[in-house]
Amino acid sequence: MTAVASQKSVLANHPLSTQPRPANVPIGLMWFRRDLRADDNAALFYALKHSERLHCVFVFDKTILDALPNPQDRRVEFIWHSIAALKARLQAAGGDLHVLHDHSATAIPALARTLGAQAVFTNKDYEPAARTRDAAVAQDLARQGCTLYAFKDQCIFEEDEVLTQAGKFFTVFTPYKNACLKKLDPFHLTPYPSAQHLNAGRLAKPAVEQPLPSLQAMGFQATNILELVKPGEDGALDAFDDFRNRMDRYKTARDFPAVKGVSYLSVHMRFGTISIRRCARAAHEQFVITGSEGAMGWLNELIWRDFYFQIIFHRPDAADKAFKAEYDLIQWDSDDKAQRLFKAWCEGKTGYPLVDAAQRQLNQTGYQHNRLRMVTASFLTKDLGIDWRWGERYFAEHLNDFDLSANNGGWQWAASSGCDAQPYFRIFNPVSQSEKFDAEGKFIRKYCPELAKLPNKFIHEPSACPPLELQAAGVVLGETYPRPVVEHDVARKKTLARYAVVKKSESTADGQSE
Repeated sequence: MTAVASQKSVLANHPLSTQPRPANVPIGLMWFRRDLRADDNAALFYALKHSERLHCVFVFDKTILDALPNPQDRRVEFIWHSIAALKARLQAAGGDLHVLHDHSATAIPALARTLGAQAVFTNKDYEPAARTRDAAVAQDLARQGCTLYAFKDQCIFEEDEVLTQAGKFFTVFTPYKNACLKKLDPFHLTPYPSAQHLNAGRLAKPAVEQPLPSLQAMGFQATNILELVKPGEDGALDAFDDFRNRMDRYKTARDFPAVKGVSYLSVHMRFGTISIRRCARAAHEQFVITGSEGAMGWLNELIWRDFYFQIIFHRPDAADKAFKAEYDLIQWDSDDKAQRLFKAWCEGKTGYPLVDAAQRQLNQTGYQHNRLRMVTASFLTKDLGIDWRWGERYFAEHLNDFDLSANNGGWQWAASSGCDAQPYFRIFNPVSQSEKFDAEGKFIRKYCPELAKLPNKFIHEPSACPPLELQAAGVVLGETYPRPVVEHDVARKKTLARYAVVKKSESTADGQSE
């Protein structure tokens, strides 16, 4: 039996498979979304398997794009280049990609009707707005005799696949992780052999070739994204190969922003230029073979990703409200002073170097190191007393890898309002975090060059630096670098009082290192 035939057998016959069973159709339509690749793509595999002729489409969705405030949005350009690469790969296989700039809720039924498609194949999206859109599309398609088939592709386990013994969804990560690891078997990590089927002669071309709409035509401008990350499936595989050589060091290196310790694959997983199965399989196999703590540490992070997917699926209201309802009783600051403090936080001008460097990294690159996301979120909510939703929205506008479920989960974790969040009394000290995770100040010096000449001893807290040392380093507090906008010890006391309205049940920390 060939490898492809073996994979098809496993995928088709596994007793735990929750994928739909499509009917064979003369004309199918593959709708790409968060899965911008030809390799190991669940919906594309089933679409090729069950369609005599298959058209492919991607929609630059005006419903999403028109709401973006910045015409220089790196994500749009990342998608554009990834789509160009996908289109070229489909063309090389004898097909092509319809690329539309339209509202997908109406454009997909219209295209299916024009092509005479009997089925539309796509991969699931678990965000509330996407689920509402997909339900509407399914209804419109059904009215014209066309079926929407949606497949699990962007996570290892979805929806109700992993439940507690009581049949409820998990709200605490560790038991969820243990249940996932117990259930994980080769089937769940088996790649879909979609790429091997591209040359089967089933791909169709549009009657009239449709070039990609330019960024400018869609109202966007070029950014610096190509200096930061290589888009597309090839870019994802390059980053993946690079990380595999560093995976064993992941657990020890991941917390240090000046070290190349993390995978840098988050934007690729966000837009599906790499398969989650490829990532999880590599981590799982490396752990099984070598016992690598780094590999298990990364697999742990991939399971966190699934954890937040199932939270937003079961609790879509958490996108706007505190997961723990009592935390919406907290009175956040929102006056003019809070507005000024928020502006300082956004711009990286708080007077706390690690926070400022982290925010400047975000603004300049669209990326922020995971440890620093916790530090900056804690600082906004528990030092500045500002609603986590403000920070969540700012990250949503600036992060290249923005994902509603993970972003919301991370912010509610920091604010203590989420499921399995850190206790409210646990407040990161931005100075000690800096001393611990950027001891030599390398990261700070990169993004706060005005502090570059400060000695390591004082770069974490310039306000505590002796005047002569400041003068020697060319630092003038309040001029070349801001004074601290708040005193951490004072802010900590205010936070404890602010959270007193909440009756807490947690009494111990959740195991995250400070």
